[in-house]
Amino acid sequence: MPESPEVPDDSDDENRWVCADCIGEQWLSDEIRRTAESHHCMFCKETGPAISIEELADRVGAAFETHFYRTTDQPDGFQWAMMKDPELDYEFEREGEEVLWAIAGAAEISEEIAQAVLDILSERYSDFDSAAMGEETEFDPESYYARRGPNDIEFQLDWQALERSIKAETRFFNKVAESVLDRIFEGAADLRSRDGDPVIQTAGPDAEIARFYRARVFHRDEKLESALARPDRELGPPPSAIAPGGRMNARGVSLFYGATGRKAALAEVRPPVGARTLVGKFNVSRPLRLLDIDALRSIYVEGSVFDPGYMGRLELAKFLSSLSERITLPVMPDDEASEYLITQVVADYLASKAALDLDGLLYPSVQRRGRHQNVVLFRRASRVKALDLPDGSEVTANLQHLDEDGPHPSYWVSETVPVYEPKADEPKDKGMFAGVLFEPSTPYWNPFSEPEDDREPALSIDTETLEVHHIRSVRVKSDKYGVTRHRREKRVPRPAPKPDDDPF
Repeated sequence: MPESPEVPDDSDDENRWVCADCIGEQWLSDEIRRTAESHHCMFCKETGPAISIEELADRVGAAFETHFYRTTDQPDGFQWAMMKDPELDYEFEREGEEVLWAIAGAAEISEEIAQAVLDILSERYSDFDSAAMGEETEFDPESYYARRGPNDIEFQLDWQALERSIKAETRFFNKVAESVLDRIFEGAADLRSRDGDPVIQTAGPDAEIARFYRARVFHRDEKLESALARPDRELGPPPSAIAPGGRMNARGVSLFYGATGRKAALAEVRPPVGARTLVGKFNVSRPLRLLDIDALRSIYVEGSVFDPGYMGRLELAKFLSSLSERITLPVMPDDEASEYLITQVVADYLASKAALDLDGLLYPSVQRRGRHQNVVLFRRASRVKALDLPDGSEVTANLQHLDEDGPHPSYWVSETVPVYEPKADEPKDKGMFAGVLFEPSTPYWNPFSEPEDDREPALSIDTETLEVHHIRSVRVKSDKYGVTRHRREKRVPRPAPKPDDDPF
C-alpha cells in the first residue's frame, strides 16, 4: 500500500506563506507578484504569488532599521521636571505607536499577520541578559516605534569636501566635483515639487515664461546712445573678451543674465543714485529647458519604506532644499571671487551635462524677493538675434530735446536705411550674368580668426519696450536690531608698585 503524502506542518515558518493579496502596501505587494512563486496562503487560504512569513519578517526588519526608531520609555529631564511639579497635571506619554500596529500600518497587513511577523522579530532580537535586567530590546512586544526622518549628513560632508577641493586644491578638471555633482543631480529631470510642477521648466514663445528683462547701468552719454542704437548688442550679453565673472560664470564666459520681471531686472544691477539704467524686454524665440533652483526647496519624493532606495531619495531631497538656499545666498562684493567659485562650477556642470539637456537656470532674485525670478542662460542659449538693418544703414540716438526752458530728457532713435536706385543709363536687364560676382576659387582664410558664431538665436530684443530709468533714490528695507551695552564691576587686587616708584 503506497504511503500517504506528508502533510505540511503550518507551524514550520518555511511552510507558512503570505500572499501578495494579503499585503496592502503597494510596492511590496507588486514586488511579490513580480518575483515570488505561487504558494497556498495560510491566511486567506488562496493560492498565488507568496513569500514566507520569515521573509516578510526580514523585509519588515530592514524597513524598520532604515525608516523607524524605537522610542524611549523614559521621560527626558524636562518631562521629568513637569511630572514632579505639583502645579502641573502632566503625564508622560511615550512617543510613537505600539510595535504591533506600527508593523501592521507599514505593511498594511492584518493584525494576525503582523503578530506572526512580530513573534519572529521579537525572538530574533531578544536578549537574555537584557530581559533579566528588565531592559527593552528591539521589537519587544511592549515597544513603541516612530517614523525616522531623512538625514543628509553624507551629502553635506560631500559638499564640504567639494568646496575645499575647488577653493584650495584643484579648480579645473576636478574629479571630486564631478563625482559629487553626478550623485546630486542624477535623475533631476524626473524630479517634481510638492505642487506637482517639474523642476525643469520650459520657456518659449508658447510657454508661460515667454520673455525676460535685462538692465544695464550707464554713466556716460555716448555709451547710452550706443545702447539705444543697437540694444541687441549693447543690452545683450557682453562679448567673451570683456565678460566679467558672475554668480554663474567665470570671467570670459559670456552668459545672459536677466529676470522674469522688469523691476527685478532693474534691482539686480543695483544702480546708484544719479545713474541712468536702460531696461529692455527680450522675447524667447525657441523652447528652452530651465532648471528651477527654487523648486528644489520642496521636492516631493514618492516611495515605499520597503524600497531599498527610498531613504536615499529622501536624503537627496532634503539636501537639495539646503543646496537651493546656498546657491542663491547673497554674497558681499568682497567675497564674490571665492564664494562664486562653487556656483560657477555647478553652472558649468549643468551646462555640460548632456543627460539633462539644460539651457539655463531659474533662481530667486536676491535683490527683490517676490514672484519674479532671475534667469541665467548658458552660452548655447545666450545669442540675441541681430536687428534687421541692411548694410549701410545709419542709426543715431538722441537723449534730449531743447526748448525755451532748456534741455529735457527725450529718448528717440532714428534709422536711415539705404535704397539703391538703378542708374539712369543702366539697362534694367543685363542678361544671364547680371548680378553675378566673380570671386577667386580659393579665398584667403585666416586660421587665427575668431570662429563664426553658429549658435541659433534664442532671444530677440523688443525695441518698442526700451525704457531709460533715471535713478533718483534707492529704498532700503531692513530688519532693525538694537544694541545693548552692559557694564559690570570686577574687584581685582591693586597692582604692586614698581621698585622705582615712590609710594609717597
